[in-house]
Amino acid sequence: MKMLVTGGCGFIGANFIKAHLNNFASDTIVNLDALTYAGNPDNLADVAHDPRYTFVCGDIANSALVESLFAEQIFDAVVNFAAESHVDRSIETPQLFLKTNVMGTQSLLHAALNHGVKKFVHISTDEVYGSLGPEGKFTETTPLSPRSPYSASKAAADHLAFAYFNTYHLPVCVTRCSNNYGPYQFPEKLLPLMIANALAGKELPVYGDGMHRREWIYVGDHCRAIELVLENGRPGEIYNIGIDNEIPNLEVIRKLLVLLDRPESLIRHVKDRPGHDRRYAIDASKIARELGWKPFVQFDDGLAATVRWYLDNRSWWEKIISGEYRQYYARMYGNR
Repeated sequence: MKMLVTGGCGFIGANFIKAHLNNFASDTIVNLDALTYAGNPDNLADVAHDPRYTFVCGDIANSALVESLFAEQIFDAVVNFAAESHVDRSIETPQLFLKTNVMGTQSLLHAALNHGVKKFVHISTDEVYGSLGPEGKFTETTPLSPRSPYSASKAAADHLAFAYFNTYHLPVCVTRCSNNYGPYQFPEKLLPLMIANALAGKELPVYGDGMHRREWIYVGDHCRAIELVLENGRPGEIYNIGIDNEIPNLEVIRKLLVLLDRPESLIRHVKDRPGHDRRYAIDASKIARELGWKPFVQFDDGLAATVRWYLDNRSWWEKIISGEYRQYYARMYGNR
């Protein structure tokens, strides 16, 4: 299989590419990534010279570039990770999220349609469902109720994906996953940010009372679920991916501090962000029933492994915090 992966220099995309190349020796991957601030080719340094892997620096919202890439290659499948994904940034610059997440997705869908792609897997998020009350879980039929510019842009992209399925019969699947964690996560996200701050003896900012509840899935388990959807997911279907382990953010941070041997006095509660969803919880019974997926990594084990990775790879995230990685890749590919 020849596959186009978009946003493959990001956290989940990079983990997916490495796992796929490791598990499918005869497959090839083209990685299209615009190398915005969260795209880091260092994430794929160990496969950069693999003849089965090709990197293309470009924006999915550039429809001419996308069309030319599809015209030059014959892709069997597309896995679309490319997205602006940080809620706080979406509040500051919502127009950028619409450009990438909506128009970029449309550009990919149309090129895939024009060139006969056999499977298009669009990676979405549980945030499109909005905020849950104290009971219940998100299912694939839960009405969408996005509450931030980020989640609204992802919900719009989901609708576009299904429009291309229903109108043009493009074989699209959409996955919606809970919070991911693991190696190579950009240090603005909760876990790597708190790890870096704690190691530096800095305060750990916690929104509101810290009792916002999330499910936490190890990135490797998420990547295995995507592989199953890619192989056997039914076109036109949504697959929720979750691990049934709701944990308040404050408890997650306290667990981190224990692993890092740092005091809870570093925790500082700050003003809650606008539109902050209170609770997410996913019913993942459909993907388990139809595709046989189940998570392998329990949260405490995955958290300990993640902390060890960040301790063992300080140079990776220190270059990100300092901005050194951006300077290097700006020289290679131009400022973005």
